[in-house]
Amino acid sequence: MAQQALKNYYAHPTAVIDEGATIGRDTRIWHFSHVMSGAEIGANCILGQNTFIADGVVIGNLVKIQNNVSLYKGVIVEDEVFLGPSVVLTNVVNPRSFIERKDEFKPTLIGRGATIGANATILSAIKLGAWSFIGAGAVVTRDVPDFALFTGNPARHTGWMSKAGFKLEFDLSGKAFCAHAKESYQLNKENVVIVL
Repeated sequence: MAQQALKNYYAHPTAVIDEGATIGRDTRIWHFSHVMSGAEIGANCILGQNTFIADGVVIGNLVKIQNNVSLYKGVIVEDEVFLGPSVVLTNVVNPRSFIERKDEFKPTLIGRGATIGANATILSAIKLGAWSFIGAGAVVTRDVPDFALFTGNPARHTGWMSKAGFKLEFDLSGKAFCAHAKESYQLNKENVVIVL
């Protein structure tokens, strides 16, 4: 009898983990979730109740996915991302039920540390920058820069956020300081960088 590999993650008894899925150490997968074969999930992640992770999805480390989120083929989630309850991500630009478009899936990249609020929708072929912040209920139809705050439907650029998740207020020289993260930021035209 072959020895069964040690499982170094937790999956609730109602969760379905297909053979061939890769799941990192200390990840927790909760009630009624489904992880398909070929999915890659990093270490120390939390997948809330009723999440679905398709074949080909890649999830980094320390990612928190709240209840009722489905990630379809083509989605890449980098480290330390937060996906709020009922976030929606798509992977086809122009779906029709009678046309097979599995060879037309578009990639969606969610950059390191990004936050997507509850009930937000991210259309396919979108890149969300590192530490970007998408407000609850927003509908994102275009790429989002690093540290940018996007809100509304359609989502518009309404500010900048620090790594700690607080709105940045820039002075006339384009400098801002986040007391929570103890970091300085510089606004250069259409992007924000951390000043070392």
